Amino acid sequence: MRRPPNSRCLKPTTTLCAPSAPSAPPAASAKAEMINPREQGLRTFELKKPIFDAGAVARADEALESMGDELQAWLDADIERLQAARLRADTARWTVLSQEDVHAIAHDLKGLGATYGSVLATQIAASLCRLIETDAGKALAQRDPALARAHIDALRASVRDGIRSTEHPVGRAVLQALETRVAELGVAPR
Repeated sequence: MRRPPNSRCLKPTTTLCAPSAPSAPPAASAKAEMINPREQGLRTFELKKPIFDAGAVARADEALESMGDELQAWLDADIERLQAARLRADTARWTVLSQEDVHAIAHDLKGLGATYGSVLATQIAASLCRLIETDAGKALAQRDPALARAHIDALRASVRDGIRSTEHPVGRAVLQALETRVAELGVAPR
């Protein structure tokens, strides 16, 4: 490799401690200024309320309703992904790594279930996440995965049968039973 003739960096006489030529002092106009937040106070944003008018909310609702078929297809796809992860976890005997796969998909459902139109799916997925998010919960699920499987079966059945809300008596009963069992185990904070 050939170095440029005027390169200071690669010359054998260059030292890292002292510059070879004195540098020019900084310009007088480049003075740093200290700002004390206690003296300046907090900056506030003044947002006009409401941020979104009723028309914007109505348009957003219409957009979600027009996507109803697509949202159902996405929900079905996520349920299929969760079932596939469950089968892989069963094959792997519910190792920590296989549980992380199940947890990741359940976490997605927890976040998107309501958007998909199924608040019940969100709540069941949240209960499943609480069950297997801690080391104690993962160890319990590895010893006896029946409760994790019950969560996944409940999700599959609720989507299959169109039970989307806890207003449905079966949905409410299933959710309460699952959440009660997770709470009794004490493996995750609520």
